Amino acid sequence: MGDGRFSCQGTDMSQILHTNRATFSCTGEDATHFLENLVTCLISGKPAFGALLTPQGKILFDFFITPIDGGYRFDCAAEQRDELIKRLGFYKLRAKVDLAPLEEAVVTSWGDATRPDDAFDDPRLSALGWRAYRMQAEAKADDDAWLAHRIALGVPELGVDAEPGSVFPHDMSMDQFSKGSGVAFDKGCYVGQEVVSRMQHRGTARSRFVNVAAVNDLPESGAELMVGDRTIGTLGSVSGQHGLALVRLDRAAKAITEGAPITADGTEVMLTLPDWVNYAWPQ
Repeated sequence: MGDGRFSCQGTDMSQILHTNRATFSCTGEDATHFLENLVTCLISGKPAFGALLTPQGKILFDFFITPIDGGYRFDCAAEQRDELIKRLGFYKLRAKVDLAPLEEAVVTSWGDATRPDDAFDDPRLSALGWRAYRMQAEAKADDDAWLAHRIALGVPELGVDAEPGSVFPHDMSMDQFSKGSGVAFDKGCYVGQEVVSRMQHRGTARSRFVNVAAVNDLPESGAELMVGDRTIGTLGSVSGQHGLALVRLDRAAKAITEGAPITADGTEVMLTLPDWVNYAWPQ
């Protein structure tokens, strides 16, 4: 069947402003302990990427967490910031923490762009580039460039590739991110931890995001991936002839092995695994 992996280093870019991101602070003497008991990643004083889950183990919010004076900065989807602050406040009870919106610009870049001293590598995957925060940003928004870069590397995004509350961390490859980010399996309890740990130790993750490519432009996000009359997945982010899709690995692997056409709205597609993940197609 072959390795079936997709490899792309992306395109060199100057700084990109993420207008769809927003930040807020979580500060106070209990901030570390408070967050450690809630989120999936380690709260270690280093930049991390994590999530807040439902008790059933599905992702409600994902975010970057970076240390600041007196606590931590959250970098999340702008449309979710207020709701995330509200949800964290629900858990606060008597914890000595303060949650407050910040007015900052979120910028990223990759390739040969000049890197600021306060920038940090994306904790999901270093190939995504670096990330930094500014009170005012000279960078320009370029959603298309970031989309193409993220798709090329096979990194899904909540709210774009899947709706909040609909997927598990394993579906979003959060178990594959740099140690301490995504899901830290060596930390203590957090909301939804039991379900996620069971999935990890039993190896029951059946669905994953994979790279999708076609000779012609792909259909719009949400198109079903079909093998004959059977659905094997759903198309997520799309950039021209390339995209991401959440697929049942076993069904996709069977189709690839048998040489059965996989289509999305009638367009034949090829599926490959991102080259940085440590799982393979089921045999």
